[in-house]
Amino acid sequence: MTSKTPADKAAGGAVVVVTGGGRGIGRAIGERFAATGQQVVATARTASELRETKAAIERAGGKCQVETANVGAAGEVEAVIARTAERFGRIDVLVNNAGAALLNSIEELVPAQFAMLMSVNVEAVYRGCRAVWPIMRKQGGGVIVNISSVASIDAFEGFTAYGASKAWVNAWTKFLADEGRPLGIRVFAVAPGAVETRMLREPFPAFPADQALQPSDVADVVYCLSQPACRYATGQTVFVKK
Repeated sequence: MTSKTPADKAAGGAVVVVTGGGRGIGRAIGERFAATGQQVVATARTASELRETKAAIERAGGKCQVETANVGAAGEVEAVIARTAERFGRIDVLVNNAGAALLNSIEELVPAQFAMLMSVNVEAVYRGCRAVWPIMRKQGGGVIVNISSVASIDAFEGFTAYGASKAWVNAWTKFLADEGRPLGIRVFAVAPGAVETRMLREPFPAFPADQALQPSDVADVVYCLSQPACRYATGQTVFVKK
């Protein structure tokens, strides 16, 4: 670990890429970093949602660029990372937040649905990490935060495939952190419980509101992990729930 890490740079305007940044947790993460002067690059599939994210951040005085992309499609997250590095000269933080969830039993979960779930929750995390790795190595370090879920250890009925995909994220985080430690690259996972988002309300409309986190609660933890105070905690999965 170098004496001055990219997380130290965060106080002076780091470059932060957030996938799934159009709404919910991703938008809250972008707003949290932008509020402290970071340059946020948000990516998502839906351009209208990205415009709302950009407008919200800029109304608050922050800096935000947006990139429309489907991280579940091969090559798209890599292209966003390449363009970001070319535009700003560095990437200090990558938050792999984009995710997909399906409430299906194994008999209902057809192969195409399973493949979609894995492409977003597993393959996109791998591709994002792989694309940003040489950039962070060359600049002397960086921070990757992968958004997991409490479902990785305790899934609702019907969330078997989703929970398994997030368990992969936890394991990937732990072992990738070992690889990154001598390079100054720190890797974390944040595993929220129920969060007040569309992903929660569509399958579970009656879930008690007082038991759900707000997206900003998750964003605060992600931001904290990017800071120098957490430099010796790399590899951890942080569970966040009420």
